Amino acid sequence: MVKTRFAPSPTGYLHIGGARTCLFSWLYARKCKGTFILRIEDTDRVRSKKEYLDEILESLSWLGIDWDEIFYQSQRFQVYRDFAAQLIQQGNAYESEGAIFFRYDFKTIEVNDLIRGKITFTELAKEEEVIIKSDGSPTYNFSCVIDDASMHITHVIRGEDHISNTPKQMLMYQALGFDIPQFVHLPLILSEEGGRMSKRFGATSLREYRAQGFVPEAVVNYLMLLGWSPGEDREIMSLDQAKELFEIKDINKTASAFSLTKLNWMNSEYIKKMPLDKLAPLVKDFLKQNNMFPHNVTDQYWLQVVNLFKERIPTLSDLIERAYFCFYDDFQYAPEAQATLVTKRPGEVAMLKERLKGLPDFNKEDIEKEFRATASDLGLKTRDLVHPVRCGLTGQKVGPGLFETMEVLGKERVISRLDRLVRYWEKEGS
Repeated sequence: MVKTRFAPSPTGYLHIGGARTCLFSWLYARKCKGTFILRIEDTDRVRSKKEYLDEILESLSWLGIDWDEIFYQSQRFQVYRDFAAQLIQQGNAYESEGAIFFRYDFKTIEVNDLIRGKITFTELAKEEEVIIKSDGSPTYNFSCVIDDASMHITHVIRGEDHISNTPKQMLMYQALGFDIPQFVHLPLILSEEGGRMSKRFGATSLREYRAQGFVPEAVVNYLMLLGWSPGEDREIMSLDQAKELFEIKDINKTASAFSLTKLNWMNSEYIKKMPLDKLAPLVKDFLKQNNMFPHNVTDQYWLQVVNLFKERIPTLSDLIERAYFCFYDDFQYAPEAQATLVTKRPGEVAMLKERLKGLPDFNKEDIEKEFRATASDLGLKTRDLVHPVRCGLTGQKVGPGLFETMEVLGKERVISRLDRLVRYWEKEGS
């Protein structure tokens, strides 16, 4: 039975690279109806922090990744010491100054990587390796081998930065008589410019993407496409769909470029397709957590605002900035919007205001009909009024459909803001 693992260290928050490694390990286990375990590598007792552990577990759950078992290396120190003692007894290790060293006679080692094929190692930098440090804690390579073997991991899926560790680990497997697992070394994730990931180029933690208003379905969907493709140019898919299609042999050998532009696009696609009754409370909770939710907003009005913008927001956090005018009257006319106000039409807008006042039902259909009729009666094209009115109502040059926006704002607010626009022109002319 296939058994995979993800082994994060709680010395920092979970980043994109680690999350992608975890996802691929999880997908392969689920595809094969196998077991996926989470192993917390918390042997560094100084740098390991509970806040990092909590964030890792929370981020994985947020992405929709579950696990069948969880282990903590800090609870297994005696296991590592017992195997180290076995190596000493066999003559494969020795103790010196409180530390235990693994001694090996290196020969050519071949690794059959399931992505890269055969990798041959002809030399190592040294002839011994510390396996138990003087403080009694195990080193990475040793604890990794002991855990992967004793937990019966069949496929070790990890980043290509671990390739150099593989020959040392294989020597330890052999010395202890363990079965050697299949190795899968994933290619790196690069920035869009082709360099290393950095804070500037995508290497932020999952918690930061969450704080920026990305939805988990979009993030996990994007992660799975960083190095793997289900074919047929398919991009949008759920975890349930992906775990049926995932194949290790389909993982690319070359590095993938992380594109924030692509992630924003994918996030916007998920927001567009999300049912309003799910999206509205999701955005509301997000804004409340960030102290951004406006006061005194009715549920009905909130639904209207979210529906107005759901086709236009890349992330949840974009809503409050773009929809500011829906809640507050103190917005300024943006510089690019002011260009539409160079041609002053105070009389025409005043006439439109009076005719809108007379509408018994302030819905988008009647608003549009009256708006177009007014423009025609004034000898104007509809767009001659659309652009300045949009600026007067929203402060922006572009936005959702004007007539839908007017319906959401309501007659009272629309009339008030058209009055403000007329006063602006009159002040400009004085």
